[in-house]
Amino acid sequence: MHVIRDPAQFPVLTGAVVTSGTFDGVHVGHQRILARLREVAQAPGGGPAVVITYWPHPRLVLGPPLTHAAPLDLQLLNTLDERTAKLAAFGVEYLLIVPFTRELAAWTSEEYIQQLLLKTVGARQLVIGYDHRFGKNREGGFDYLSQHADRYGLRVEEIPREDVDAVGVSSTRIRRALLAGDIATATRYLGYPYPLTGVVAHGQKLGRTIGYPTANIELTEKLKLVPARGIYAVWATTAAGTRHAAMLSIGVRPTVGKDLAQTIEVNLLDFSADLYGQELTLEFVAWLRGEEKFAGLDALKAQLALDAEHTRAALA
Repeated sequence: MHVIRDPAQFPVLTGAVVTSGTFDGVHVGHQRILARLREVAQAPGGGPAVVITYWPHPRLVLGPPLTHAAPLDLQLLNTLDERTAKLAAFGVEYLLIVPFTRELAAWTSEEYIQQLLLKTVGARQLVIGYDHRFGKNREGGFDYLSQHADRYGLRVEEIPREDVDAVGVSSTRIRRALLAGDIATATRYLGYPYPLTGVVAHGQKLGRTIGYPTANIELTEKLKLVPARGIYAVWATTAAGTRHAAMLSIGVRPTVGKDLAQTIEVNLLDFSADLYGQELTLEFVAWLRGEEKFAGLDALKAQLALDAEHTRAALA
């Protein structure tokens, strides 16, 4: 997949088949749109499959809606690298990552179509979701495109609401599931295990004293959503590509102290190499239990032995 981050550097294409959106999560609803994009692109009269997406997330630039009094607290399901990798897996040939700015947000729907879809990308066919909006104040949509399709020389196809909503999925529902520790629902909606990537940093090294050394994870994307506090069964993949069964703790370690900062600590089962400074990617497979305060380190150690058994069972 060709990834272009500057619209001015986008190649001249003929007959591009295009979809656009933020695609946070690239969940099963998004995947239906991408599957149809690929079908249209590969059919007679098709062309290269192009996805237009935006970074940073539009809400980070525009802030919360005027009707929303609370400050913006955006939590992303995907880093930009994760989103890019998922889009590539669905047969997208060109990904245009448009820098989202207030100037771009002020474009009218006419400017958006003329400047981005036609002039920059060379779109001839559009495949969009039923709720896709564009242009200043989200004024453009399927109806507008259909009414002016001949003038633009475009063919426009809308994925019906029932096709997308049949799976009952949205990025918001996935976020709620993860924040509740409901990994099974999040995985079903995403179509893949939820990933979390960070760099292994030095911690208090308490785990090694009780036989369960942990890697402390510092996130590479600060806006990435961290699931609910608790103990999880995960797969851990190193920068070298090796994959290991692991149990993960997200929490404030109430057994060892009071008012401690939240940490993300993972114990790779049957693994003892030094990972400090390396990148580690976690894939959430199952919720095991909530975070608990134990009477002491011996009680914690006994529970960790049970957690390790449950982790092996969940990943078997």
